[in-house]
Amino acid sequence: MTDLLSARSPYSAIVDRPVLQLPDQGRLLVWIIVNVEHWSIERAMPRMVLSPPMGQPLMPDLPNWAWHEYGMRVGFWRLYDALTQRGIVPTMATNGIVCDSYPRIVEAALKENWEIMGHGFVQGPMHKLPNQAESIMATVETIQRMSGKPPVGWESPGLTEDDNTLDCLSQAGIEYVADWVLDDQPVWLQAKPKPVLSVPYTVEINDIPMMLLQHHRSEELLLRGIDQFERLWLESEKIPRVMSISVHPYITGVPHRIGYFEKLLDHIQSRAGVVIKTGEQISNWYREQVPFK
Repeated sequence: MTDLLSARSPYSAIVDRPVLQLPDQGRLLVWIIVNVEHWSIERAMPRMVLSPPMGQPLMPDLPNWAWHEYGMRVGFWRLYDALTQRGIVPTMATNGIVCDSYPRIVEAALKENWEIMGHGFVQGPMHKLPNQAESIMATVETIQRMSGKPPVGWESPGLTEDDNTLDCLSQAGIEYVADWVLDDQPVWLQAKPKPVLSVPYTVEINDIPMMLLQHHRSEELLLRGIDQFERLWLESEKIPRVMSISVHPYITGVPHRIGYFEKLLDHIQSRAGVVIKTGEQISNWYREQVPFK
């Protein structure tokens, strides 16, 4: 069955593709994603910053739930200020349930015209859902009720998909996904009833692997982000690219990291030829130039 999943994106060398024209006479597109998730204290936490005493999992897991809750109460607003003060409109990937559990956050994002992207209804792998289609539709309908429009983008929790996920997303009206971290340009994915576009996401300039798995110092986001940006900006002179930056309120929104995020944004905005767009805008731009064949 895994052959079916990989076959949705036939191999394509970036050097063999048609030349793309970027919007606003740019040469490098930048996509910033703020991931907002609901962690229920009644369930096991998706991640831990503090291991349980004696190595035995305990429920409820108060310290790790509270670690995440800090991001929703405080950390998100640091990210929000960093972006709005610079006139940057990001994409907010959010669980559908967040519209009910943290409406204040969704309302603030909508006020600044942030794109709302589906991120599952609750935080958990797609493989474990009893009915993917129902969960996806619940997410779409809840976001539509809150925002006035259904989401056109989707990021699966943990970037998880199985052989059925893309078809379920396509049936729900999703136009692009962030799960396929395999390219510097958008890529068409075969799905039914309509193809779905992969917009370049990242596991490299992403604070989960960087800070929680690799345990780097706080400045790593800035150092690695600048290195990534400089190379992509250089290469984009000949072949336009997309650079994505993925952050979470409970990770990058803490006091010892937020300043490095702000410095990275300032570095990016200081360079001519950089165009910051939402995932939906990138998807629409690519579709106009490269229709599915």
